[in-house]
Amino acid sequence: MVTDAAQILVASNRGPVSYSLDGSGGLDARRGGGGLVSGLSAIGSDAQTLWVCAALGEGDREAVRRGVSEPGVRMLDIDAAVHADAYNGIANSVLWFVHHMLYQTPLEPVFGREFRRQWDAYRSYNRAFAEALAADAAEGAAVLVQDYHLALVPGMLRELRPDLRIGHFSHTPWAPADYFGLLPDDIAEELLRGMLGADRLGFLTRRWADAFAACCERAVGGTGTTEIGVHGLGADGDFLRERARRPDVEERLAELREAVGADRRTIVRVDRTELSKNIVRGLLAYEELLETRPEWRERVVHIALAYPSRQDLAVYRDYTAEVFRLATEINERYGTPGWTPVVIHVKDDFARSLAAYRLADVALVNPIRDGMNLVAKEVPVVSDTGCALVLSREAGAYWDLGEDAIVVNPYDVSGTAEALHRALSMPDDERAERTKRLAAASTSLPPRRWFLDQLEALRG
Repeated sequence: MVTDAAQILVASNRGPVSYSLDGSGGLDARRGGGGLVSGLSAIGSDAQTLWVCAALGEGDREAVRRGVSEPGVRMLDIDAAVHADAYNGIANSVLWFVHHMLYQTPLEPVFGREFRRQWDAYRSYNRAFAEALAADAAEGAAVLVQDYHLALVPGMLRELRPDLRIGHFSHTPWAPADYFGLLPDDIAEELLRGMLGADRLGFLTRRWADAFAACCERAVGGTGTTEIGVHGLGADGDFLRERARRPDVEERLAELREAVGADRRTIVRVDRTELSKNIVRGLLAYEELLETRPEWRERVVHIALAYPSRQDLAVYRDYTAEVFRLATEINERYGTPGWTPVVIHVKDDFARSLAAYRLADVALVNPIRDGMNLVAKEVPVVSDTGCALVLSREAGAYWDLGEDAIVVNPYDVSGTAEALHRALSMPDDERAERTKRLAAASTSLPPRRWFLDQLEALRG
């Protein structure tokens, strides 16, 4: 172990900083945000902390080669082919699909030799993290491993360093036992035993925690001595309220208001074009609203901020193309010279997202399945005049916000269209009262507290 070994370690695929090469061969560093960054900063400078992450692009890899790093960050230059197989081949194309129940089962999945080859890469990728954590952790240190990319790390790290306090947090849903059973039996067992190497496992809702426990009961005989906890991540209200009033947001707000036009209601969605986000059915529901409730024509605009995701995977490229095709079709069918029914933006722009939150009369959050969905929690916090929330019962946020949302079955397009009508028709005073309660529920466990609660529970 190194002499300046860390007392608190976080491990995740993506780290708090990324590097890009500039035109002259130099390196530009960009620091990210989020709950883990906020949580680590809350610990204080007196604690020895380390974040272990993967080098994701050429800029990151070059930074590792040059010995460039941020204080408290160790970036692993794992072979690019191994990372691609582990990240795209297994984490995003198998584990993500299982937990979000996205497979078209007549044709997929196919767990043959190529899958086994990629699983070996996933195992190697997890091993690299476990060895790095083992090398840099102080005696009895607390290690918080993040998400489905690193599900094998707890068990591997336990073998290397039995003295450590190891936690793992799942930011996704967990599949029901029957669906989890799609995985080959030996792989399912390896995955579960890898996670059960932790002293404590965290989930976003009790539903996901119970599903994990049911999988363990069926496949490995239970969860053993591993403690299971629930930590429902909330929105950072103070940050969002301040950030939403900055000049760049005001500028985007003016642009959106011009695109919408005067005296019109707005339905807002902000999502990546991720298969689980259900953007296509949301557009179909909006189309049905315009068809069956013609009184809303020219009186409402759907602002769809659909930021492309995982475009290196063909199925995601196809899905993104379908989102655009359908938005274009709605505009061509229903649009008039003074009214564009769907205003769609694809460039990831946080200021524009906040402006849309402020402008929203209705927020549409209808995922097929989602671990939490922070958009549902962020919109009520920054809404200018109150916002009705149309929320899928399959989002983790439903368990915190369902009482004051209009809840939908994400597969029921007609039901969602009717929910949009109800939301648009909601009296202003009711909408304002619901928004107030939604904002309070949304900020009850902000990112810093969410992280520190896990750390405190792990340390016991």
